Amino acid sequence: MSAKSSFNPRDSALDVLLAVLGGGRSLDAALAEHVPSDADSRDAGFCRAIAYGVLRNHRRLAAIRDRLLHKSLRSRDQDMALLVEIGLQQLLAMETPAHAAVSETVAVARHRGKQWAARLINALLRRFQREREDCLALVDTAPAVRASVPDWLLARLQHDWPDDWHSLLEAQNTRAPMTLRVNRRRQSVAGYQQRLVEAGLPARTLDGFPDALVLEHPVAVGRLPGFDQGDCSVQDGAAQLAVALLSPGPGHRVLDACAAPGGKAAHALEHSDAALLALDDDEVRLERVAGTLGRLGLQAECRVADAAATDDWWDGRPFERILLDAPCSGTGVIRRHPDIKWLRRADDPPRLQAAQRRLLDSLWPLLAPGGRLVYCTCSILQAENEAVIAAFMQARPDAQAVPPALPVGRRVGYGQQILTGEAGVDGFYYACLEKR
Repeated sequence: MSAKSSFNPRDSALDVLLAVLGGGRSLDAALAEHVPSDADSRDAGFCRAIAYGVLRNHRRLAAIRDRLLHKSLRSRDQDMALLVEIGLQQLLAMETPAHAAVSETVAVARHRGKQWAARLINALLRRFQREREDCLALVDTAPAVRASVPDWLLARLQHDWPDDWHSLLEAQNTRAPMTLRVNRRRQSVAGYQQRLVEAGLPARTLDGFPDALVLEHPVAVGRLPGFDQGDCSVQDGAAQLAVALLSPGPGHRVLDACAAPGGKAAHALEHSDAALLALDDDEVRLERVAGTLGRLGLQAECRVADAAATDDWWDGRPFERILLDAPCSGTGVIRRHPDIKWLRRADDPPRLQAAQRRLLDSLWPLLAPGGRLVYCTCSILQAENEAVIAAFMQARPDAQAVPPALPVGRRVGYGQQILTGEAGVDGFYYACLEKR
């Protein structure tokens, strides 16, 4: 039987959720494993929509489920607990007809041989339809439940952004736009925008982001004109700001210290004939960098290495430019990766902060006098951003911070912080340091 005829989007969405919430897998990896490449595109899209929706609203859906239950489900029945959430997500936030949401979700329980759960899920979903308003009024009293975030993350957002945490929670649960980066080695932004219109894919420019176009509706990359030939890439506007700050020139030796998946390295080479070294400590992820550069017709040296272990890879020649897109919590891109909310833990930011500082301290001696290091993260937590740079600056008298002067965000001491959703872009932090 072919994948198209046997693929059940709700059943597969349940497998995806179990892999993420039960097995600690990333959402991207779980979807790649459980959604066959030859599945019907509508069914595959529906499966992804369920998985994303449940992960965005997991805590709220679980609270609704638990309020409807007379007795909590056993831990060994996590699959059925999540199946209830799948049904609730369809009734709450999807355009699925209510009768189909109930009957097809119940059918998954029967397919898995759990007749008792089928009866229970049918009763719970129908009860929710009757008691919806009262149920939501009760569970939505707690901000962390209503916005579906872990307590530790809400506490950090409230501490770091006391005037903005409400809007941040809302932005995290919205669907991110699909933003393109036009390869201006091949054509102008206006020229590619016209090609998109001719292909039935209207897009708008993004003020302050000279290479960006935002699609009106997301599509598979295969529908983008010239994508395979390197005419464009998919990259959020906030990530596109790195190259303007880095400002690589012809002949510059440039280091992209944590390069995967390669978007910023490619963007730098689209703008300059620099000699770029791309490092990453994950061989599989580094292959993605090489693939990205190859598609775009760009060349760089790619090497598997821990950037902080400089004795293992550095040849002693200084770099005029260093880009440190540091490993971080990813809290600025939760709207794209809602699994981050459930895979990260309260002790991750301090652990990541130590790794970020180790990278900074190791790479700074490799920067040529007068050279520039751009530090960035896709985090909105101050512990990983301004706190790291402030401590580094106090220890390095030869470092001078250059105001980033970005088209979006706010100054926060040495750097500039973009909060998720500002100007429609992801949450990012940038600091630009020059060696005296």
